[in-house]
Amino acid sequence: MCWSATADLVAGCGIAAVGVACVARTRRIGDLPLAGLPLLLGAHQVVESLVWRAGGGTGPATVAWAAMALPLLAVWVPVAVLCATPRDVRRRLMIPLAAGLATAATLSYNLATHSVTADIRGHTVGYAIDLPQAEVLVAGYLLATVGSLLLSGDRILVLLGVLVAVGAVVCWALWELEFVSTWCAFAAVCSVVMYGWVRGRSVSPGAPRVTAER
Repeated sequence: MCWSATADLVAGCGIAAVGVACVARTRRIGDLPLAGLPLLLGAHQVVESLVWRAGGGTGPATVAWAAMALPLLAVWVPVAVLCATPRDVRRRLMIPLAAGLATAATLSYNLATHSVTADIRGHTVGYAIDLPQAEVLVAGYLLATVGSLLLSGDRILVLLGVLVAVGAVVCWALWELEFVSTWCAFAAVCSVVMYGWVRGRSVSPGAPRVTAER
């Protein structure tokens, strides 16, 4: 989330550009889902710029924003981390993956059976959806996303997990105050960290390269 339609659009395009650079530089097949994460984050910001311009409400942009933010990311992140990590690390990632799948299934069902409403609140956008046992879903979501990064065993991915956790707390606090939404700034920082991770992977030995795949 950003503090205006223009800020969301500019941030989204910038983050997506970093995502393109990440994907273009990727040399390992298993790294592609994680390298493409900035593309997803950038698209998410662009979609929210449409929510701003529509004045909130329950339109297609609001539904698309919720679908990307909730069930899609809950599955994408643990699957991407799993694909990028060595086999001896993957066993400990099964719990975040299971949490992500269960959380995404529940969130998808609720998105299909309940309406999502966006409300413009000064420099923030508030989203409302009826979620039973919301605390459990939040815990499962954080375990799937932040947890998978922290358990990856990769120094940069662990740093990314810490940044996401801190960013979520700071952004939530500012959003509660209805002061300004700053998630786009954290998403930009995380995308730059992802580019650093991709760059380091592209020059290190290891898994098969994309160009060598048959």
